Amino acid sequence: MMNTIVSLEDLDGEKYGQVICYPKYDPQEFDRRVNCMRELGIKALHFRGNKTVREIPVLGKGCTSIVVLAITKDSEKAALKISRTDSYEARISHEARMLHIANSIEVGPRLLGCRNGLLLMEYIEGKNFSEWIMGLSGDEDAHSSIRNALRDLLEQCWRLDVIGLDHGELSRADKHIIVDVKGKMRIVDFESASDKRRTANVTSISQYLFIKSRVSGLLVQTLGQIEVNKLVSTLRTYKMNHSRENFILILDILGV
Repeated sequence: MMNTIVSLEDLDGEKYGQVICYPKYDPQEFDRRVNCMRELGIKALHFRGNKTVREIPVLGKGCTSIVVLAITKDSEKAALKISRTDSYEARISHEARMLHIANSIEVGPRLLGCRNGLLLMEYIEGKNFSEWIMGLSGDEDAHSSIRNALRDLLEQCWRLDVIGLDHGELSRADKHIIVDVKGKMRIVDFESASDKRRTANVTSISQYLFIKSRVSGLLVQTLGQIEVNKLVSTLRTYKMNHSRENFILILDILGV
């Protein structure tokens, strides 16, 4: 599969316009978006990843956007989220605002900039949470590593609850939690986040981890069985009051 770094000056619209302006290439829109990339401090795009657009590899491909790896003027890697031409650019602006709020409490990839349907943020290299868990199978230090990771993840979710930002996708967190190369939990993809609805980050991630997902069994094998009924009851209490005391009760039940 192709793996190519292309400077903005060499970005041929006939070839790469299918990515930059997916799903319908438009020369004027292509030029506008490339100019916006320059304003964001991007010098090149690195076409690599497990997804493809017209046989060109990209980091991500979704219903509203395409994600490609960008190289900044400082030669740093960054993730560039590009609004699909058949989607509302306002979605990108919304995600940038949500990410800015999350960054204020040191959660999420670092926001680097946003321009007209383009969102530039920190590129997080690592594994999704379930892959990371499976990779620890047989590791003598797995118990300690997982406990520390879960504590960190739950703490991030509690901070989001306290500031009133609901991620919105943590009950289906397979694609929204990345363990970076340093072993730190990173919550990503704030497209569905909201600061208007009641927050349920701790509740959602607890259910995902310990009650109703494919990782639940893996965690039980490593950390041991938990009292699910007691957890559910405590989560109900926490849902009414996101106090630190109620949050600590959840950590105690989970043994983290």
